[in-house]
Amino acid sequence: MILFKPEHVERVLTGGKTQTRRRWKRRRMLPGSVHQAKTRLFGEPFALIHVLRVWQEPAGTISDADAAAEGYPVRQEFLDTFARINGDYSPDEVVWCVEFTVAPIPE
Repeated sequence: MILFKPEHVERVLTGGKTQTRRRWKRRRMLPGSVHQAKTRLFGEPFALIHVLRVWQEPAGTISDADAAAEGYPVRQEFLDTFARINGDYSPDEVVWCVEFTVAPIPE
């Protein structure tokens, strides 16, 4: 399972968000794995996330292309949102990056 903020659900479902960056202490996902995407721990899943790639990088080194894959038109908007969601962070802080595709939950 992977949690997303409600503001990201539409971006995930429409393919506008195909990456996510996390402050995990260790890798929690492997390429090829599939996880439920939820907005709350005990909530219903809104999609299935198919993990394509997992890597680490300093949070402040995100590229413009990766910010767009995060669902943001410009790098600074992503960084501002990352800080709002995660609290204070250093641009040198190493985060986990997950690239994924999404499939809706079958009804």
